[in-house]
Amino acid sequence: MPTGGGFDGAILDVDGVLVDSPHERAWKDALRELMEGDWADIRERTTWSEEPFTPQVYQRVISGRPRTAGALATLEHFEIPDAQARTRTYAARKQALIVHLIEASQFTAYPDALRFVMAVRDLGIPAAVASSSKNADRMLKRIRLDTFAQREGLTYDFVQPGLTLLDFFDADLSGRDLARGKPDPEIFLIAAAELKAAPEHCFVVEDAVSGIRAAKAGKMAALGVARADDQQLLVAAHADLVVTTLDEVDVRGLASHQLMTTG
Repeated sequence: MPTGGGFDGAILDVDGVLVDSPHERAWKDALRELMEGDWADIRERTTWSEEPFTPQVYQRVISGRPRTAGALATLEHFEIPDAQARTRTYAARKQALIVHLIEASQFTAYPDALRFVMAVRDLGIPAAVASSSKNADRMLKRIRLDTFAQREGLTYDFVQPGLTLLDFFDADLSGRDLARGKPDPEIFLIAAAELKAAPEHCFVVEDAVSGIRAAKAGKMAALGVARADDQQLLVAAHADLVVTTLDEVDVRGLASHQLMTTG
């Protein structure tokens, strides 16, 4: 990795990176409701049961994909008959559940992620949020950085009263209707352009294999956050650095274009 000048842009995913969101729960519960209700007649013709719908399956099959693609991939994973025809119904059921959970504040921000993004901003590195989820902004606007900074004893000039995590970013790509989803790098390349930064001088923070692959396809540095005991999957996807918490990242290294740990 080159040294010298620092990174010119930071691009972060939302679900699993910034927020411990209810997406996995919504996908799992929506399929359970359908398989125990409207689709009960096909249940014995599938491989579905609740137990195998694990966090690892969510990370490998769904995470990072647009809603329709995630729905189809899940139905195909569990060998649901007529998966293509059932995709819209499953995606709509999941969307109704996720909106309900978000409105009920059934999610939390990762404290290490909030510390990290504020430290990155303190270095003067512009930041973008880039998630395939159309629900990302609903969560980000509910997370108050000003109260978090006060609680943590963090003093930054850019933290003003009322500052939300949605307000914090210089560019917001979340939920845009793009031609291609991850692992295609389209969303990250647009984010870099909106930050006015060359892709090779940006780093991406992702928790999903599809996101790491998208970052590398876009010629960007990839920082993997393994929050689901999936370090090896992120390493195999060629992440430049994999950590289990963003507190492990030596933020000072970003000023010299390096992803490294504090250890």
